Amino acid sequence: MTDNSSNRRQFLGQASRLGSIPLIGTALAAAPFQPKSVPKTKGGTSVVIPTHEHAGDLDERLDFPPGWDVHVQHMAGHDAPVMTPAQLAAQMDQPIGTKSLRELAQGKSRVCITFDDLTRTTPTYVMTPWVIDELRAAGVKDENILFLGSFGSHRAMTAQEIQIKLGKDIANKYAWVNHNAFDCLKEVGTTSRKNKILLNQTFVGADLKICLSGIKVHYDAGYGGGGKAVLPGVAGLPTIEYNHQVILPAARAARNCGPVKIFKNDMRLDIVEAAQFAKVDFTVQLLYNQKLKPLRAYSGDIVEAHHTAVRLAAKTYCTPTFKDADIVVANAYPQNAQPYHGATWINLSVKQGGTGVVIVQHPLGWDPIHYLNNKLAGARGATYWDLHRHAPRPNPRGTHTIVYSQYMSRMMMDNYGSDTDFCTKWADVVKILQERHKGSDVKVAVYPYAGMQHQEIELDG
Repeated sequence: MTDNSSNRRQFLGQASRLGSIPLIGTALAAAPFQPKSVPKTKGGTSVVIPTHEHAGDLDERLDFPPGWDVHVQHMAGHDAPVMTPAQLAAQMDQPIGTKSLRELAQGKSRVCITFDDLTRTTPTYVMTPWVIDELRAAGVKDENILFLGSFGSHRAMTAQEIQIKLGKDIANKYAWVNHNAFDCLKEVGTTSRKNKILLNQTFVGADLKICLSGIKVHYDAGYGGGGKAVLPGVAGLPTIEYNHQVILPAARAARNCGPVKIFKNDMRLDIVEAAQFAKVDFTVQLLYNQKLKPLRAYSGDIVEAHHTAVRLAAKTYCTPTFKDADIVVANAYPQNAQPYHGATWINLSVKQGGTGVVIVQHPLGWDPIHYLNNKLAGARGATYWDLHRHAPRPNPRGTHTIVYSQYMSRMMMDNYGSDTDFCTKWADVVKILQERHKGSDVKVAVYPYAGMQHQEIELDG
């Protein structure tokens, strides 16, 4: 019998050593004897996309047939300069709305630092060395520093995943724990929207609270980062449920939530109140590019620093929408664990009866654990078959869907509609596309890192 966990560990180790390598239809799948390259299609157009976030961060080449009109839709900031560690340190040392971290840390003996999980692709490891240096300079002892995974109702992370997030040396040297949304909670207040705020009592009990976050589009809360490190990050399940199941539906009805909406979004404003109840002392908000490299850091107050960061994010991640494409290719990177976010680009760009291709190239695949969603399904008496083995349903706009992944599972397939093809080789994807789209005037729109791109939407304030 094959030891799948051993294969996964071996794969991750090999991928991290290899770095960025152009591949096609192979991408180091865990199976043995996989080819490492495929000859390029003669006369056709090739597009290189990033894949395998936090699992090797590989590049993969997609070949398209000769004559096809291929448009690569990059975000506005795709060629922005990457910051050096020294430049990032200088930026983090200019706090907005608070004292410096070194000043705040003076005399503190219980320091708690939150960070997000692998479904949120923040390269936290570029921030942690500076944070540790500042705490040490303030006289904080190593044994008084605790890292707390702020995952909300997502699953706990493994030691290896924590190393990927924090950096191996820091993850091994300092204490870390996973947040538990079910137990060890303390009530800290009730928001103006009547949400009783239950938070991780270890976090509440710290005398210096630091939240490290990344800025990426969120389809309900506007952007990630900011107060989301607290709610849902370190909140109890009842608090998360109220925010998601009572406040969010009302915000949708009022049309004040959604991507890029931050300042008048009822869901986000409830989150902000929770963060203020938590009395977060210091935050770092990081913008990063399509290769998960740092572009800009803002530190200080968890609300003010976040507001400053999203004003730049709106100019960085915005992407022009290609209209009426015959084929739309949406690469779910860098959020493959929740690939439906990137797939939203298909409906925005494809013409009636066209084809959408969703790329899910990551060994962990579609993450099935979301304790709030699991709870809500259980309350309805739903079983796995009720949720996933659904009756045939048409795809939006009469389109056909192809899912390309070398890590295909039955569970992943069950999450898609009946009019879907599943391919483990890019050549098979192209074969289906050629059968569906005849001629040489085929228009293709490629969103190379769709999981972090958003439309050209104005901020709401």
